[in-house]
Amino acid sequence: MPQTRPAKPTDIPGILALQNRNLLSNLSEAEQKNGFVTTAFTVAQIEVLMADGGVFVAVEASANDQSETVIGYALAGTWAFFAQWPIFPFMLARLPALHFEGQAITEANSFQYGPVCIDAAYRGQGVFPRLFETMRLGMCERYPIGVTFINRLNPHSYHAHTKKLGMTVIDEFEFNGRPYYGLAFDMARSVLGGAVL
Repeated sequence: MPQTRPAKPTDIPGILALQNRNLLSNLSEAEQKNGFVTTAFTVAQIEVLMADGGVFVAVEASANDQSETVIGYALAGTWAFFAQWPIFPFMLARLPALHFEGQAITEANSFQYGPVCIDAAYRGQGVFPRLFETMRLGMCERYPIGVTFINRLNPHSYHAHTKKLGMTVIDEFEFNGRPYYGLAFDMARSVLGGAVL
């Protein structure tokens, strides 16, 4: 059974390899139907997030040589970090008009979650909710609300986040001619059985 934990520097090559195998620009139209990653991260960007405690992995241990293979990752960080990609300042500018469970969403009380990716061979086996839960526990003391976006052309990701994790759609928008959902989630609520911290 794969384990989930905060990432270590030695996980970066595995994260990049998994990212590249699932990057939208590297997939055929048929492959895209099973989900994809839109945002490509560099080693330096992952290192910055890791230093801030925002990189989480699912790993499969090898039985014979004690090595681990990264089979999933989830990234999370501040709006300031993610501002280097133009879609995030656009989303941030929309926050004042949005609410989640009666609460205003601000740059101070929320963070950006994603991208997240699970190796195709491990999807549907419960890795995704456990990886998300590891990320939630790593970030919940700092933020009460998590925010993410999903390309509306990625129904696989939409289903996973709304049905498996119970995220709420709080926004719909277009950016660079592409349609997106904006979603929010309560950081105090576990996705593993619905328990609250």
